[in-house]
Amino acid sequence: MPPNDKDVLPIGEHYDHIAIENWAQREWERTGIFASNAARDGEKFYCLAMFPYPSGHIHMGHVRNYTISDAIARHQRQLGKSVFHPMGWDAFGLPAENSAIKNNILPMKWTKDNINTMRQQLKQLGFSYNWGNELATCDAQYYRWEQWFFTRLFAKNLVYKKEAEVNWDPVDQTVLANEQVINGLGWRSGALVEKRKIPQWFIRITAYAEELLEGLEQLSGWPEAVITMQRNWIGRSVGVEFSFDLLNGEQLEVFTTRPDTLMGCTYIAIAPDHPFAIAWAKKNSQLAKFLTLCQAKTAKQNVADPTALKEKIGFNTQQMALHPLTGAHLPIWIANYVFMGYGSGAIMCVPAHDQRDWEFATQYDLPIVQVIASNTAGEDDSVAQNAFVGYGQLINSGEYDGLSSQDAFTAISAKLRALRCGKETVQYRLRDWCVSRQRYWGTPIPIIECAQCGHVAVPDEDLPVMLPEEVTFNGTHSPLKEMQDFFQVPCPQCGEQAQRETDTFDTFVESSWYYARFLCTHNNARMLDDGVNDWLPVHQYIGGVEHAVLHLLYARFFHKLMRDEGLVNSDEPFARLLTQGMVLKDGQKMSKSVGNTVDPQESVATYGADTIRLYIMFTAPPTQSLEWSEDAIEGAHRFLHRLWRLAIHYGQKDVGILDTAQLNAAERDLWRKLHATIIKVGDDYQRRHAFNTAIAAIMELLKQLSQFQQSDTQSVQKAALIRHVLAIIIALISPITPHFCEVLWRYFGNEESVCTAPWPKADKKALIAEQMNIIVQVNGKLRGKITLPLNASQEEIARTALADQKITPFITGKEVHRSIIVPNKLINFVVR
Repeated sequence: MPPNDKDVLPIGEHYDHIAIENWAQREWERTGIFASNAARDGEKFYCLAMFPYPSGHIHMGHVRNYTISDAIARHQRQLGKSVFHPMGWDAFGLPAENSAIKNNILPMKWTKDNINTMRQQLKQLGFSYNWGNELATCDAQYYRWEQWFFTRLFAKNLVYKKEAEVNWDPVDQTVLANEQVINGLGWRSGALVEKRKIPQWFIRITAYAEELLEGLEQLSGWPEAVITMQRNWIGRSVGVEFSFDLLNGEQLEVFTTRPDTLMGCTYIAIAPDHPFAIAWAKKNSQLAKFLTLCQAKTAKQNVADPTALKEKIGFNTQQMALHPLTGAHLPIWIANYVFMGYGSGAIMCVPAHDQRDWEFATQYDLPIVQVIASNTAGEDDSVAQNAFVGYGQLINSGEYDGLSSQDAFTAISAKLRALRCGKETVQYRLRDWCVSRQRYWGTPIPIIECAQCGHVAVPDEDLPVMLPEEVTFNGTHSPLKEMQDFFQVPCPQCGEQAQRETDTFDTFVESSWYYARFLCTHNNARMLDDGVNDWLPVHQYIGGVEHAVLHLLYARFFHKLMRDEGLVNSDEPFARLLTQGMVLKDGQKMSKSVGNTVDPQESVATYGADTIRLYIMFTAPPTQSLEWSEDAIEGAHRFLHRLWRLAIHYGQKDVGILDTAQLNAAERDLWRKLHATIIKVGDDYQRRHAFNTAIAAIMELLKQLSQFQQSDTQSVQKAALIRHVLAIIIALISPITPHFCEVLWRYFGNEESVCTAPWPKADKKALIAEQMNIIVQVNGKLRGKITLPLNASQEEIARTALADQKITPFITGKEVHRSIIVPNKLINFVVR
């Protein structure tokens, strides 16, 4: 690239954002400042925002997310750290495939064209990315190592294939993980999800459930809301697993977290898709009709979890079970609120102490027997109107009467264990991760199915299993299923004709480890090299809270898998997590369907990237929603104009050398404000990520500087002080408005880039005030303020306050009974 003409800075009377941003971007590219920074020695800082899907155009949500990460990265460079701040593309997925079907275009071409467009859009916003480490998950050199890793998990028996009931999206024609079903609808298509049974590949995330749960305690830098969502999704429950003997000779397994209520069990309920229900329905046509009705109601109410159904329906199977402690006969019902996906798909029902059971029992006139009474004074434990779900003391429980719930848990668990029909155990809500997708545009699963050898992993030397790029779509299903050259292959073990897997990976597999691959994108010999451990875990991760139990949970799981393979030496992938808020317009999330989107390209063309960045960072804290306002953008633009005009007046002015020992009172006040601002902005940037209050502090400093500049204060130090304060302001705000500050920084005579200029150091001595403002109250009511030398005596404070013209009207003619003084803050006169 030709050298930038550093002698021709785009300096003029007016702020020309186009010329300024073009110059700064050329300069950064010419020097390679962001590419080389990652290789520096010293303290390292890995800053990463969740990479985008290459849809073709960035939206304001992207702009906000990446502006936040860029501000953090730029500030860390100012602190002298070696910063790694990469960008890449989550490139596989349904939109490319759907566009290929709709527009008769190859998914790879569609994706690569979109990447090129979006890369240029991101560069126009001035983000300080290390583009030399860019990656796209659709590149074979990326997914090759994903396939390699999967074969390692296969060898460890951490992956398996089985026929399973899955969530089927009829629009996208693919399987969805439980986490991808939102209120019964597909997370992308919005279609009503169906239940189907097909062979699927799973990764045993449940083998890491306890470690994933315990690891949450290490994540002190994560939002508590995300930790809570993951904890609830993993769903650890301590309880008792035991069996009921059925009169027909079979046994029915159940799990309960409340064995203390077992004596109140009056019926048993099983899920409509429980094996017993399906078997009994073959001999009972009415039951078969009921099971069909349950499926229809689940679909109609749009719920993935039957426990959330509003309308409860049941069917009495006429089968009976024996109570394990009393021998009582208990009817077995099929109920649509029982979930086969949790526990055994069967529950003991205690309507007095479970609200769902109470509602069902009330509806079908089943017995309700209270066995827990509250031992808290005043607490209503009646079960006449609803269930009492609290803990307390056992009643109506025979030999267990009088025991606390906790003691009864132990005693009844021991009894079931002694009867050899039960044991204490731990269960999780978390289910193994279904990673198969019946789509084309994804990573081919590296498994071959042989009639003789079963499932065989593709050997290392045959990786990657290349995804064919030249394909023809016939309908919505994957063309891989029709490409014999792709799926007909010899078995790697016996050499006989076999069939390659035609399913592809869920795209969340690709996004579960990309953060680590960024660090060694040029290494084609290994999945990860030893150097990644110098940078991991990621110091700061930024993305949406909607990924709490999707990407963020899977990435934590994958990191532990890579650790156990010896690829990384840390337990968690992300040390700190910031979840940014949405960008709203007219009170709603920006959406094409709503018609309230704002094109970032148009806004950048009108106001400049720095104005948009400043507006986004100033308008709201990063974790809260931001309401788009053209008027507020105009305000941000005016602020930059004011700063520009003042800076170009003093940037190359001969102002002499600043001697802080010679500052007068007004100058010392400005000096004090400057250093207080340095401390606040640094804290807001680093610890709090409160960029909005940091910008507000800079604006306040500029306001005081402008007032000082326009004042009658005459001093040989005045111009030098103004220039010094302006230079500090430029450094402070440069992470937010980097193009603007890059040009002004050079105009102020600096040879190095503002991107790597050291963060200003605060002079703590300058913070010591010479005067203090004292609030004056009379009988507790604010009546005025006075200014006195710091640490003035109490007598001087009282004398000055009593003499103040604003205070005297409230004192005259009255007796001052006493005065109360809070040192350096206020004085309160008690008068009669």
